[in-house]
Formats: sequence, C-alpha cells, structure tokens
Amino acid sequence: MSDDPVLHRIDSGVLELVLNRPDKLNAFTPEMHVALRAQIDRAAQDSAVRAVLLTGAGRGFCAGQDLGDRDPRRGGPKPDLGATIGTYYNPLIRAIRALPKPVVAAVNGVAAGAGANIALACDIVLASDKARFIQSFAKLGLVPDAGGSWALPRLLGEARAKALALAAEPLSATQAAEWGLIWRAVPDADLMPEARVLTAKLAKGPTFGFGLTKQAIQAAATNDLDAQLELEQDYQRRAGASDDYAEGVIAFLEKRDARFTGQ
Repeated sequence: MSDDPVLHRIDSGVLELVLNRPDKLNAFTPEMHVALRAQIDRAAQDSAVRAVLLTGAGRGFCAGQDLGDRDPRRGGPKPDLGATIGTYYNPLIRAIRALPKPVVAAVNGVAAGAGANIALACDIVLASDKARFIQSFAKLGLVPDAGGSWALPRLLGEARAKALALAAEPLSATQAAEWGLIWRAVPDADLMPEARVLTAKLAKGPTFGFGLTKQAIQAAATNDLDAQLELEQDYQRRAGASDDYAEGVIAFLEKRDARFTGQ
C-alpha cells in the first residue's frame, strides 16, 4: 500500500478518498490534514469530480488526532491546541460543509474524537455495523471539536449530546442510526459496495441542485421560517435556470433516464 497519508482516485465522477495510516487507526497528522484538505479543494475546483466518498484504511475510520508527538513527559512548552484547530480542523470542516457536491462518509471502524466529527460533517454517513462513534475528548480533559459541539445537539438534542460528550462512551453504528446521528448502519461486508453504489448514483445526478439542497438544509439550522422561505425561493430560481432542470423535465416527458451535467 502507498505511504501517502490520503489515497485518492477518480472513477465515474466519484473522488474516493482513503485515510491511510492504518497502523495508527488513521489518526491525523499535519501531513494527513494537508493531503485531505488538498483533495477537498480539488473536488471543489475539478468539474470531473461530482461526488466524494471518504473512508479509512484498515480496521478503523479515524481515531482523531495523533497524540504521539504531544507527550507531556517530554517537557517543553504546553501545546496550543487552539492553533491546531484553527490551522487544520476548522478549515477542513468548513471546506466539507461548503463543497457544492455530495460527500459520503463510509465509516468502516472506530471513529473517535475529531475522526467522529469529521464523519458527521459529511452529507451522508454510512457505517459498518462493527463501527463505533466515540466522543473521546473527555478522556483527555478536552472539549468536542471539529464541529462536534455544534453537530451533536442539532442531530441528537442536548441531553444525548451532553451524555456522549461527558461520558465518552462508545456508540454503536446501529444505535447511531436509530438515534438519527447517521443515515444507515449496514453489514460490514456490504459497507464499501453500498457506499460506492450510493456515491456513483449521486455523481450521475443533478449535482447543481444537490449543491443548493445541501446549502439550504445547512442554512435551516440558523434561519427562521421566513428567512428559509426566502432562501428556498432564491435557490429554486437558480435551480430552475439550470441545464440540469431542463434535462430533468425533458427526460421525464420523454420517459427516459436523465443525463445530468451538473450545470
């Protein structure tokens, strides 16, 4: 296997990204951050990329931050974790959320700390029934980051969000799906086949409208009803002027599959 911290390939419009430090459960280093961010930026700029699939190599999705170089026993100044978040995690979460293309996470094993919250920043989360989500920050005396303190209460409510964050207990993929934290838990052997089929389907779809839909749903977290109605009006005007809308109507009238271009 390549030593690249993030493996990548494009197939039929899908940019498949694999976090590639399996011996460390794909824990983040600065090099992995730079590589992953570069691929997300590539997805934003490359018209050949119409959807993104993110997963992990080996038996885990991502264990969060690699703590190997942060051993307090070595002495020296205390780390500035705020700088780490501001330099790496916050820009990554913003880039995933702002990407006007669908991002699917295939969580193949443990997703802990920031690794869990990066998965939750994706648009659709599929997980192996062997996967676990762990808000492990409390075990280190830290607070949830990578958007965790924002996403958890919105997806689960305050009571469950606080319990997961404070107790740092593993949440099974099945329970996560039942609670609405993720979309679906699937048998481990079916995870990547199902994730690839789903992402390929999205890549063939009206990706211009998908991007607007993604932004509209995200905006609803902070908009009141009147603001959201105005946003829907504006976005629908933009979608209705797209080539994808024209193709969708023609395909419907001609009783054939649409051939969307993302324009």
